[in-house]
Amino acid sequence: MTEEENQTDRSEIAARNLRVLEALLFASATPLTPAELAPYLPEETDVSGALATLQGLYAGRGVSLVKRGEGWAFRTAEDLNFLLRRDEVIERPLTRAALETLAIIAYHQPVTRAEIEEIRGVSSDKGTLDRLMEANWIRMRGRRRTPGRPVTYGTTDAFLDQFGLEGLADLPGLEELKGAGLLSGRLPPDLQIPLPFDGALRDDEDPLDGDEDEDDMDDLGVSGDQ
Repeated sequence: MTEEENQTDRSEIAARNLRVLEALLFASATPLTPAELAPYLPEETDVSGALATLQGLYAGRGVSLVKRGEGWAFRTAEDLNFLLRRDEVIERPLTRAALETLAIIAYHQPVTRAEIEEIRGVSSDKGTLDRLMEANWIRMRGRRRTPGRPVTYGTTDAFLDQFGLEGLADLPGLEELKGAGLLSGRLPPDLQIPLPFDGALRDDEDPLDGDEDEDDMDDLGVSGDQ
């Protein structure tokens, strides 16, 4: 086989790989990671490189290939989102308590229930965390290496996807929050927005035991959320 024929063969394989990726991503309701896509492609395929190529092909179109945490997904182009907003239906709007809890977890993760309550200044109902977990926006990460070994919470890739974030580093900063009117203009001069920890367990966390649904009841407790 000549070099020209080899080049043609490689181009055809690359084109087919892009079509396979395109089909898999369009068919999936949730972002897919390179590891999840790899089994459908030839063993030697550079999946991340192929995804970057596909992302470039969709640049400027009505849909874009975006990264959400470790996963990739097709989503409506940001400048066209307004066309779909009128069709959006929020079946169970989040309560103020749920929104505050979600924001605390996003910015302070990994964080325990007791730490969430301390920041909010009010005790939390177990149902608030349950609803956020049912939405797949938060997850139990591990257990803090402190007395009682309370569960630590963090956000999920589904949270990033829901709010259009590639990673936690894209969370709004202090100036953005103030500009959006989400923070008062009369703020302490030394106020800082915390940097969430994104990744494997920290040195002060142990892996989950596998029986958190039952054992975590004492950590979650049931009390009067506001």
